[in-house]
Amino acid sequence: MAVSVKFICLLGLLVVILNIAGLDAAGECGKSSPDDEAMMLAPCAMAAQDEKAPVSDSCCAEVKKIGQNPSCLCAVLLSNTAKASGIKPQIAITIPKRCNIENRPVGFKCGPYTLP
Repeated sequence: MAVSVKFICLLGLLVVILNIAGLDAAGECGKSSPDDEAMMLAPCAMAAQDEKAPVSDSCCAEVKKIGQNPSCLCAVLLSNTAKASGIKPQIAITIPKRCNIENRPVGFKCGPYTLP
């Protein structure tokens, strides 16, 4: 529980800093930046750091929503916010499969990682 609160606070601080710096531009996630979208994945914090951690229903719902655009999901998983919060991309990339999302982008290349 303490890790989740710490994660959410860290993400909030980073988003504020990025918005103040004027780095919030349209890109892979449309008008929202990957760092802003990373905030939506706060319920996935533990599952993105430990492959044996259970994936919550709220995490799966957010991943399914963001995953409709594989480029956005990839950008979120590799974002500065995700990195700063301790997300391990090699584990986070497995969440769509762990959520049993049927129409996930299997084989999509995300940086050095491939969605299983």
